[in-house]
Amino acid sequence: MTALPLADLLLLLVALIAAGLAGGIVAGLFGVGGGTVIVPAVFYAFEVLGVGGEGNLHTAIGTSLLTIVATSWRSLRAHRSHGAVDEVVLKTWTPWVGFGALIGAAVAGATSMEGLAIVYGVCLALIAAQLGLMPERFTLAKDLPTDWGRRGLGSVIGGLSAMMGIGGGSFGGMMMTLCGRPIHQAVATASGFGVAIGTAATLGFVAFGWDAAGRPLSLGYVNVPGAVVMAVLTTAVAPWGAKLAHSLDKRVLRKAFAVYLLATALSVAVKAL
Repeated sequence: MTALPLADLLLLLVALIAAGLAGGIVAGLFGVGGGTVIVPAVFYAFEVLGVGGEGNLHTAIGTSLLTIVATSWRSLRAHRSHGAVDEVVLKTWTPWVGFGALIGAAVAGATSMEGLAIVYGVCLALIAAQLGLMPERFTLAKDLPTDWGRRGLGSVIGGLSAMMGIGGGSFGGMMMTLCGRPIHQAVATASGFGVAIGTAATLGFVAFGWDAAGRPLSLGYVNVPGAVVMAVLTTAVAPWGAKLAHSLDKRVLRKAFAVYLLATALSVAVKAL
């Protein structure tokens, strides 16, 4: 665990607070998880401060994953109170999503920052394309896969989410809507995936980054104080984002956010490379 000068510590705190607030609003507005904002914000904060070195992106992703545990749990509880969660899907898919998240954390721990940036950029661009180009009611199948299809797809969802520092809303929600599930049920159920992803992957990022050098206030690749600050803020303001979503033109918002995601994907990849 590396100490920071007071001035740098305050600057980092400001960046984490801004990331937590923005992440909560985004999560409420689009249901894609605050990690799409938190990861690049923390990554750039470390780059500006000149700390973390090769582990900057790893630490940004690991820190985001810890916030997901709290935000996804609160989101799941809220959705359950409205009866929107498909409990059968949650029960049968979660073990494989969690397994994939642990594998994803292991792969991320053995991957260079450049390689991880490429994975992050490509996957974020895919999410941007889904938000900006794909019609909301577009489907590829009549229902969710079972047996080996569920095991394989669940593991992929968990693995990619862990490597990006995001919850289950992006890939899990996308998968469920493409398989014919209503968007509200998809978002609600996928929030439960985020609990498994965040828990398993956080443990992995702590373990696989334990010996990494130059990590400020971190356990492995997880900045614990930063994650706590952002988790509190994200869970506090997410309802504001959800409320705001009902008062704005969501189609315009989706396309605007898709442009932001694409620009973020490119900037993180360029910066890391």
